[in-house]
Amino acid sequence: MPSNLTPTEVFKCLADDTRVKMALLINREKELCVCELTFALDQGQSKISRHLALLRNCGLLSDRRQGQWVYYRLHPDLPQWVNDVLSVTGKSNEEWLEEQSCRLSQMGYRPARLTNKC
Repeated sequence: MPSNLTPTEVFKCLADDTRVKMALLINREKELCVCELTFALDQGQSKISRHLALLRNCGLLSDRRQGQWVYYRLHPDLPQWVNDVLSVTGKSNEEWLEEQSCRLSQMGYRPARLTNKC
């Protein structure tokens, strides 16, 4: 599905402040779990989970389970143009994500990821 994404589908999926911030943070961090996104965005778990489901269903994100944690990352089969849009948007709007980035960096306990993701 991700390789068939159209610009209309991508921009519709990202046409929400919370979803685009989530996608940009995930793109920058490579992988985040629900608790990290909840803390960074200062939103409830149910709202974050609902937005993650939308991003996953439209093909922008994939997830993996590690113990009790579910980690989200950009779908590995995204077309290059989607990765480029997210990278350029994130780099060009760092001040827009500053509050969320600061919150994430101040999070006291962040779940450890496996070093070997095979």
